[in-house]
Amino acid sequence: MLKTCVIGMGPIGNRHAKLYRASSQAILVGVCDLVPERAHAAEVAHGVPAFLNAGEMLQALRPDVVSIATSGTENGSDHYRPTLQALEAGAHVLCEKPICNEIGPAEEMVALARAKGLCFAVDLNHRFTPAARVAKRWQQEGRIGHVLFVNMSLWIMNPNESSPWFHIKSLHPHSIDVMRHFAGDVAAVHCFATKAPGRNTWSTATFNLRFRNGAVGTLTGSYDIERGHPMERCEVAGTSGRLVIEDMWREATLYPAGQGEKTVYTNPVFGGMRDFEDTFRDRIETFLGQIASGTSPENIDGSGADGLTAQKVLDAAVQSVKTGKVVAME
Repeated sequence: MLKTCVIGMGPIGNRHAKLYRASSQAILVGVCDLVPERAHAAEVAHGVPAFLNAGEMLQALRPDVVSIATSGTENGSDHYRPTLQALEAGAHVLCEKPICNEIGPAEEMVALARAKGLCFAVDLNHRFTPAARVAKRWQQEGRIGHVLFVNMSLWIMNPNESSPWFHIKSLHPHSIDVMRHFAGDVAAVHCFATKAPGRNTWSTATFNLRFRNGAVGTLTGSYDIERGHPMERCEVAGTSGRLVIEDMWREATLYPAGQGEKTVYTNPVFGGMRDFEDTFRDRIETFLGQIASGTSPENIDGSGADGLTAQKVLDAAVQSVKTGKVVAME
């Protein structure tokens, strides 16, 4: 059993703690938050000691795995310090997205994990679903062929006005990760953005992407649309077929080229994913399983390096909005 701790006891941190408690691969041993009221509430809710200082918790409990569920500017600025603390303490780390809102600190996080030989992952949970795995298997079986384009869309309502770039940097690590999962690394980015009435944030945006393998793609995202209907869609098309994933886990459909029949995976009523929390469960259980099985840090699914790469693409998108130009990736 892997000993686990959670740093940052907001709604997401409490979700991590709940899922660690329910896991057959882990035992939750401690929680931490700078706010005494939140730390105490988490202690009561989860029945483990609460700390106000992450360093003290790490020294006292010596966990194997630590979830970083802090927030900060653009939902990422507070990830840096506790991640470094956990890695220095010898723990494997699962960090919430975005890995960090700034590239320099994110690079330090990835570099330290690599130097320590520790597993470092980011909670890019939107592709940790049975539907996404079926779709990836179709691709690996050659049923898509050479990838030509990827179209992605993701929208939710988030009225937060913390930063002009909040929507781009905070929401779309998920989108870029899903697109890279099927099409590989991005070579260039061009982004158009708009502000909904009454907003200061660039709250809706369209990204044009060119991938290193020659494929092209678009991503349309928004923090301005209520979630009373489907909120996410990914379409991957190639020379042999096309696949579509609807709402992360709800359905995946394969359209073979030149054929009248299609293949559909539908989330089962019994035994399937019930809600969004199950994507967190899948992501956490996958990380724990990879650690337990001795997966090498460089082969961790949804790694810190993946999170860093996604953030670099989004940083290029921000530069594109500022300059109106296509931005090449290094």
